[in-house]
Amino acid sequence: MLHDKIVVLTGGADGIGWECAKAYARAGANVCILDKNPIPVSRLNELQAKQKIAITCNLINEAEVAAAMTTIIEKFGRIDAIHNNAGIAHPSKTLDQTSDQEWDLLMNINVKSILYTTRHTLAHLKESQGCILNTSSLTATIGQDNHAAYVATKGAINALTKAMALDYAPYKIRVNAVSPAAINTPTLQSWSKEQPDQEQMQHYLDNLQPLGNMPAGDVIADACTFLLSDAARFITGTILPVSGGAELGYRTII
Repeated sequence: MLHDKIVVLTGGADGIGWECAKAYARAGANVCILDKNPIPVSRLNELQAKQKIAITCNLINEAEVAAAMTTIIEKFGRIDAIHNNAGIAHPSKTLDQTSDQEWDLLMNINVKSILYTTRHTLAHLKESQGCILNTSSLTATIGQDNHAAYVATKGAINALTKAMALDYAPYKIRVNAVSPAAINTPTLQSWSKEQPDQEQMQHYLDNLQPLGNMPAGDVIADACTFLLSDAARFITGTILPVSGGAELGYRTII
């Protein structure tokens, strides 16, 4: 589905990002991972990609993002897709309890990083008539208590995705977002530990989705692979829920 495509993936070192990296490689893409955490060569070699590269990059430092994209262009000659997946979920707080520093860090990593990656890949995406994919969250649609700043960043991503889709459609660049519910990742496990009753929270997360218990990130990776592929060539501005039906109807979670 992604044969010989050059896919840039932010936040690809673990969780949903790593599952996407593996899925893109299996689909035939050349995978370029940008992450604040270094990826050991042994782990990178697990990817079944013809070519792959991992660049340690602070995504809220524009100079580092620009340098990373230059490195990718020098190595591969083009960019076909950028998946803005990097994000943080801490802290678990109401808005009034959120500090300025916490607010700024969430906004910078979850939202402003998309500004930087777009700014430094757009010319290449115009040439390839490529696509942009953003990782959102179902919380942006239905809200979530005790998590105000995070929810705000994901709401911003949804609105931004639609605006970008309109702005870049004349260049045949598609822009979409994927919207997970509860996915078993290190980020979600860390968030769960911030809750007053961890056991109750785990039960809630496992029963949130009508289709079954909390899945791993591979279910998101499969949807992302589709959205980056030519099979989705006439889809843009879409916020695709991959949620197991978590947003549907009034349900009692016992």
